[in-house]
Amino acid sequence: MSEDLQALQRRLAQFAAARDWQQYHTPKNLAAALSVEAAELVEIFQWLTPEQSAAVMSDPKKAARVEDEVADVLAYLLQFCQALGIDPLTALAAKIERNETRFPAVRQAPPDRPKDGA
Repeated sequence: MSEDLQALQRRLAQFAAARDWQQYHTPKNLAAALSVEAAELVEIFQWLTPEQSAAVMSDPKKAARVEDEVADVLAYLLQFCQALGIDPLTALAAKIERNETRFPAVRQAPPDRPKDGA
């Protein structure tokens, strides 16, 4: 696992321990908290058009909200992985490999071009 992810997991564990929150950080509770934070991220985009959603980071206030919710989702995901002994990068790499097998890329041949260059 990336040293950066491990360092973040340690910081999160230290933060929780300093507040005696580890007792609440069960897999069930962490999964629920992750779901709530993901829903808060969705809420930001709920009624935006595709164009508005693509431009959301150009508004500093909305960008800060998106970044906060992304951080919350990642924090709970890292804590969930730590609680269950899951290496998130290994799990992701394995999932990508399975998806590459399940959903092979469909490559289309380029359309035929006239040989005279027209």
